[in-house]
Amino acid sequence: MTTTPQTLNRKQRREKERLLKKSNKKTEMDEKLGLFEKIPEQCLTCFKPFDKTNKQMVTSWSVVVREDKGTVRLYCPTCWKKAQDFIAQSHKP
Repeated sequence: MTTTPQTLNRKQRREKERLLKKSNKKTEMDEKLGLFEKIPEQCLTCFKPFDKTNKQMVTSWSVVVREDKGTVRLYCPTCWKKAQDFIAQSHKP
């Protein structure tokens, strides 16, 4: 099988697209890791301390990220539940 200019061009184009996609993923991951560094050390509402190394805390606490403003807010499960309940009550007719 011989390679024609068309197949060579296709290979180059696909390789270029693959490299571009890979570099975009790295940039996106760097942005997300940068926001991870901005996670506060306590709940925004009740100021309960947050331990990033505690797996149970990491999975149960809620993080709200505003990428457009670059802000990261952290809420403990109790405060998050209160906020959700308040929202649900305010939407009832």
